[in-house]
Amino acid sequence: MNEITLPSLFRRRVRLTPKREAYRQFDEVSREWISYSWQLTAARVARWRAAFRTESLPQGVRIAILVPNSFEHVCIDQAALASGFVPVPLHVVDNPDSLAFVISDCGASVLIVDSVTRWEALVPFLDRFPELRRVVYLTGSADTAPSGPAVPMSDWLVAESQTDTTDIALDPNSLAAIVYTSGTTGRPKGVMLSHRNVVSNVIALLKAMSVDERDVLLSFLPLSHTFERTVGYYLAVASGATVVFARSIPLLAEDLREVRPTVLVSVPRIYERAYGAFTAKLEGHRLSRLLFDRTVKIGWQRFEYRQGRAAAPGWRDRLMWRVLDMLVARRVRARFGGRLRAALCGGAPMAFDIAQPLLSLGVPVLQGYGMTESSPVISCNSLEDNDPTTVGRPLRDVEVRLGDNDELLARDDNVMLGYWHRPDETTRVKEAAGWLHTGDQAEIVDGRIRIKGRIKDIIVTSTGEKISPSDLEAAIGTDGTFEQAMVVGEGRPYLAALLVLNGDRWRLEAESLGVDAQSPQALYATAATQWALARVTSALRGFPSYAMPRRVCLLTEPWTVANGLMTPTLKPKRAAIETRLAGRIAQMYEGH
Repeated sequence: MNEITLPSLFRRRVRLTPKREAYRQFDEVSREWISYSWQLTAARVARWRAAFRTESLPQGVRIAILVPNSFEHVCIDQAALASGFVPVPLHVVDNPDSLAFVISDCGASVLIVDSVTRWEALVPFLDRFPELRRVVYLTGSADTAPSGPAVPMSDWLVAESQTDTTDIALDPNSLAAIVYTSGTTGRPKGVMLSHRNVVSNVIALLKAMSVDERDVLLSFLPLSHTFERTVGYYLAVASGATVVFARSIPLLAEDLREVRPTVLVSVPRIYERAYGAFTAKLEGHRLSRLLFDRTVKIGWQRFEYRQGRAAAPGWRDRLMWRVLDMLVARRVRARFGGRLRAALCGGAPMAFDIAQPLLSLGVPVLQGYGMTESSPVISCNSLEDNDPTTVGRPLRDVEVRLGDNDELLARDDNVMLGYWHRPDETTRVKEAAGWLHTGDQAEIVDGRIRIKGRIKDIIVTSTGEKISPSDLEAAIGTDGTFEQAMVVGEGRPYLAALLVLNGDRWRLEAESLGVDAQSPQALYATAATQWALARVTSALRGFPSYAMPRRVCLLTEPWTVANGLMTPTLKPKRAAIETRLAGRIAQMYEGH
């Protein structure tokens, strides 16, 4: 199995189930969902391969892909891999300057973009791309295209009658992608992943969880994110599952109900939003809240019993569950389509206060852990062995141990080759013996991994207390009042919190607080800050007193990729946020 490459994995799937549905996406013209079989997908891949051959490119060149999740993105990726090229997936939400850096850094020979407009934004940086020979845009007219090596896909793509499906030999250790990290503290680094890296991770995942041709995945995390790339894309190729491409994040709730996926790959925020939207409707309805709390209590005992950690519910609770499941739990599951059998969660820590009620209500949340440098999964929970206070057990054949400062180290075939053109950085993170330094503090209990936080993000107050801000931020995020939260306090006498308010909730609350939600001064009002601090304290009631923020700063402008305060994978740029809001942070410590 270790000699399998990603193209051979795809060919095997086409050979095994040529007529089965591989992909489905919404067509804006016909306003219908269009289905593609594995056989049709292979034919489209062949056309892209033939078009690449017209450029006479040597093996190993980089193909930058700036295309949203779609059938076409998959075909481009598979064609590049089968041609011996190296795909470089780009974040479609990234700003032009950052995109230009990646295109330049990887030395892309071909750039595929989804539209002429996307290319126009990059034309000012053209002099940074001396190796760029061809730009292909999927939509747009040749008459309106800006200057440069750009052509429309309709002119460039070779007719199906002219394709040649001759396979080329590939070394499993050769590059299968350069995936750029999100760069929370500086310019992103290109992580070099080989075919062996990715395929070994896919095989280990298949052994950890059962996914097959009957499964349907809804794809909405960007394919430039290794989590979606491996788990939501290559895993589906290996298993024969169908991938449906979501229309957009704003339409995600509707797509979930319409597509009814059986497997969902997501970051915690999607689960938090769905849960928050449901519980928000309970506010002010005492009977509904009592029913909900009772459902969660009985549901949790049922979950713990199935995991072998508790006694079975009594007969009264079993009878009551039949009613509560119909009145409460099914309604929550319906928000995810109603037939989820695996809700995979990664990319960030998930608060127990979200995971526990979801599991109680029958949403099968499976938390895992990994990073781009490990292709990405290192550990995960399974349906039969699920402890939501941990990120599960290491995948089969993945070795883990704790290093200095309790840093988690991992080793297996899934560990990256290194960073593109950064040998010093590679040596710092990957030992000669193959051990990958994750940068996360952890503990290993009964074979399960519990992540305590990023070593570099651990806050040390002036009183010597050490706190992981991510744990606090995840807990604060369970309150739908706050869209985003960041805890600060390094070298200071106490913690404080920067809070981005949910606009709708803030407008409703401001009226009861007697302040004008439209006035910037309302964010400084004592009534508003005390109200917010009380909600934060409630969300953090399970944490020690020294971990409680004593001051809060209220904000209405969200942190986004566009304003430079979030990475394309939606991680907050802590240093950038602290620099931008230095004045507001200083105000929270005035007098101390």
